[in-house]
Amino acid sequence: MQLSTTFRHMDASQAVREYAGEKLDKIRRYFQKEIISAHAVFSIERGYQHVAELNITLPNGLLINAKESTEDMYSSIDLVAARIERQVRKWKDKIRDHKPHHGGPQLAIRETVFSAEELEPRPAEPSTTPSIPRPAPAPSFNVVKEETYTVRSMRVDDAVMQLNLIGTELLVFTNAETQGVAVVYRRKDGHYGLIETSGTRTDN
Repeated sequence: MQLSTTFRHMDASQAVREYAGEKLDKIRRYFQKEIISAHAVFSIERGYQHVAELNITLPNGLLINAKESTEDMYSSIDLVAARIERQVRKWKDKIRDHKPHHGGPQLAIRETVFSAEELEPRPAEPSTTPSIPRPAPAPSFNVVKEETYTVRSMRVDDAVMQLNLIGTELLVFTNAETQGVAVVYRRKDGHYGLIETSGTRTDN
């Protein structure tokens, strides 16, 4: 399997591509089966930050993702490969034993990222009734990006593992035992939290 690469805001480099491929070969030894796909994104941000991101898809459906940034692309690749290797070593037994769950509902969720700065709100329009002024419209935000994800079915302990392998703060999934949509997330105290939907409608 070859590593596919994307270069953003920089010229494509065969040397960088080959260096990342060497790092991926060292990670492969932790898996009994061939990796389905691996994709690396290299970019330069703010003119000096060299960002390396590596995404790996395993045959059992698990995803592994890491992203690092330094002032040197090769150093960023070293850090992102080391981070993935640490995570894989930590979870290698569960990764090996993990089996994808089928039969659950196939759901899609959309993530929308808004800018931190509010857009300038428009002034409230005058009311036709002088004694009842119209409220000012709610402030709006710039949409930075939108992405759609497929919600996978898995057990809670597998969701915690997947959360760590992709390095996010929360993960939406379908609980394989209850078939309900659930969210597992990192708590500030170092533990994990679980939010589950009951599927019961509540009328006010």
